[in-house]
Amino acid sequence: MGWAVRRRRYRIRLRGVDALLGDRTWVMGVLNVTPDSFADGGLDRSPEEAVARGLALFEAGADIVDVGGESTRPGGAARVSAAEERRRVVPVVRGLRVRGAGPISIDTTKAEVARAALEAGADLVNDVSGLRFDPALAGVAAASRVPVVVMHLRGDFAEMHHQPRYDDVMGEVVSELRGALGRGAEAGLDPDQTIVDPGIGFAKAADHSLDVLRRLPELVGLDRPVLVGPSRKSFIGSVLDLPVGERLFGTAAAVAACVFGGAHLVRVHDVREMVQVVRLCDAIMGQQ
Repeated sequence: MGWAVRRRRYRIRLRGVDALLGDRTWVMGVLNVTPDSFADGGLDRSPEEAVARGLALFEAGADIVDVGGESTRPGGAARVSAAEERRRVVPVVRGLRVRGAGPISIDTTKAEVARAALEAGADLVNDVSGLRFDPALAGVAAASRVPVVVMHLRGDFAEMHHQPRYDDVMGEVVSELRGALGRGAEAGLDPDQTIVDPGIGFAKAADHSLDVLRRLPELVGLDRPVLVGPSRKSFIGSVLDLPVGERLFGTAAAVAACVFGGAHLVRVHDVREMVQVVRLCDAIMGQQ
């Protein structure tokens, strides 16, 4: 398997125990509790429905469920106040925790929301801003000693899709992620508790996202576990000329590329199907 990357193994502290990343690919299931998600249009409208959906994701094979209360959809999404975001996510996180769910991630850029979600039972923080939007968020995660996903993003949600430009997309992604890790360390984050995400589809045109997938092995230089979220993204629609609801097979191909490129975790909407994809890819690589 000379064309596939054998992952380095990393240990992160998750729910009070050491979790090993690298022996197999972990699947993070997406649980949107927003009315304007690009992928599902806010299907999980009530806390009860969202909790049921989250439990179903675990039953389908998700290793982690990522709860998000603010949309980052292409074309611009309305910003949400911290109070509104808390109102959306905290009952869902609490509901999942009291029902004995597995590890829960809170997808937020706001320290206030992260703190409330962690108090409600979340185990991991997923910050798509790369610790840029709210300087206090890294400190909240550091104090709670939870893992943090640091994603690459340029600009803000409103402007990130407006003609993104790169001279060397992956070289710049790696450099800017290194800067984000530095911000986290300065705020007290344990470097061993960080995970990097190259930000597929965030401040990137279709050709940029494709190039990032092509060059995923270059992230090895950061010496951190890698999470990639290609699920239903616009680059798939651009290549296949398909709407969001018809990108399952395109997502499967992208997820396979992530696994062979060295990703430790993939963030997806269609958990049951993508669990099958990663299990077969891991078997081909001899890692399962």
